[in-house]
Amino acid sequence: MSPLAHSIVRGAVGLGLFAIVTAGVVGLTHSITFERIADNRLASQYQALEEVVPAALHDNALLDDTVILPAADMLGQTDTFIAWQARQNGNISAVILPVTTHQGYSGDIALLIGISANGKLTGVRVLSHRETPGLGDKIEARKSGWIKQFAGLSLGDPPVGQWAVKKEGGTFDAFTGATITPRAVVNAVQRSLEYFAAYRERLLEAPEEAIGDEPIQ
Repeated sequence: MSPLAHSIVRGAVGLGLFAIVTAGVVGLTHSITFERIADNRLASQYQALEEVVPAALHDNALLDDTVILPAADMLGQTDTFIAWQARQNGNISAVILPVTTHQGYSGDIALLIGISANGKLTGVRVLSHRETPGLGDKIEARKSGWIKQFAGLSLGDPPVGQWAVKKEGGTFDAFTGATITPRAVVNAVQRSLEYFAAYRERLLEAPEEAIGDEPIQ
């Protein structure tokens, strides 16, 4: 083999080995990163569920105790969705509903809403939104305590006519310069309580499989 051919072969082998090593490093990095992202997402979901239904109100693993529900317009769910069940001593003590309101100032607001078996709110948290920073983003628990005021309330407390912001004759404070965002959240929470009241028996006795196929209006 001529020196030139030998050099070409050696260069090709070197490039091949470099490509293999690089692919291996990239694959390993992706695997580690993917697992880390998945773990972080799982931890984030668990934290959100625990904030909505505190540990004192359940003794089960919330992430593992789910129920499949049919589409529900009242909750902004246009397709089959998953809710979580909190249990104590084997009995369902609360449900956590994923709710989306389309009434936000800048788009959809996704919420987690916990409701105990007796119809009282155990907690409400915002999962995602695009509301105005410094104004509408005060619905986040890390930005203000506004969202925490719902815990302990029920469909009759305050009365139905009071489920509105104070500017509109209701009970709940709005934010200075931002009424649309809190109004959207208040309305979403009220609709969730109405949904629970209408389907309480089904929610509290729900099996681990899908509950029916008909959309809930």
